[in-house]
Amino acid sequence: MVEATQTSVILPTTGWNEVCEQLVGQLRPDDELLIVCDRKQESVVDRVDAAPDAVQLVVAGEPERCSGKANAIAAGMEAASHDRIVWTDDDFYHPPNWLERLRTDYERHGPTSEVPVFLGEDILSKLLEPAYLVSATLTVSRGDIPWAGALIFDRDDIDERAFLADLRRTVSDDGLLMEHTAVTTVDRVRQVSIGGSVRETLENQARFTKIIWYHNRGGTIAQVIGAAAVTVACLLAPLPAFVLVTLAMAGLYAVYSVDRPTFLVAYPLALVSIPLFVYGMARRTFVWGGRRYRWRRKFDVRVESV
Repeated sequence: MVEATQTSVILPTTGWNEVCEQLVGQLRPDDELLIVCDRKQESVVDRVDAAPDAVQLVVAGEPERCSGKANAIAAGMEAASHDRIVWTDDDFYHPPNWLERLRTDYERHGPTSEVPVFLGEDILSKLLEPAYLVSATLTVSRGDIPWAGALIFDRDDIDERAFLADLRRTVSDDGLLMEHTAVTTVDRVRQVSIGGSVRETLENQARFTKIIWYHNRGGTIAQVIGAAAVTVACLLAPLPAFVLVTLAMAGLYAVYSVDRPTFLVAYPLALVSIPLFVYGMARRTFVWGGRRYRWRRKFDVRVESV
């Protein structure tokens, strides 16, 4: 039986939306839902005021030496009343039992994360779906890497003071958490829309590349070596490689319940995987959530105007 532990759910968002409603309905009487925004918005204030007392608005303010997401998570952590913490995002559907299943996961495994499947909205992000499935979904699932979209842990699982100090001077909240505690990933996937325009997808490519480089350098090098080996195989034996790569990707799509035809572009994507990595590393800045970031080292972040 799951212990009735009070939980603080931290939701960074730009406004009240369906996910806020979904989470309100899953709170136990002593839980709290912290809606974290960069600034006070009357539309959000009105909805929070009309919601149960357990729902609170946290105004994070403008980030200074970190990303807006890291700043929001830090503000939520500081405002949270309880020791058990849940992080989540507002860009995927939270079924009615979502929060309860995370609680059960924690009692079984300790710090726990679900697994994202990123589905593109623009033409470029759709073509990159096989890469997302390997570098994000498969890596998170098999490597027990935390994903901030669906994550539960206790304050005692980390050195909170050190974590928050580091969080306010970096970009990736879950990338940093990976360095502060061990997390178990469970085999539940959440489909998350990504992109929206070719420009946004290119910005995401730069951000994702730098996140894995700064927070998992050994894993990044291993991925690059593996990608280079696949690329060489594709060039030396095009037809057999096309068949094997396409079938392998179709299998991964089936494992993670992705019903999209984009597995068919796995072969040409393998040919450009190294140039995509080089592009991401070569970019000096990237735009995320309306802000431009210059991320030169793990703990060296400058927020610049767009």
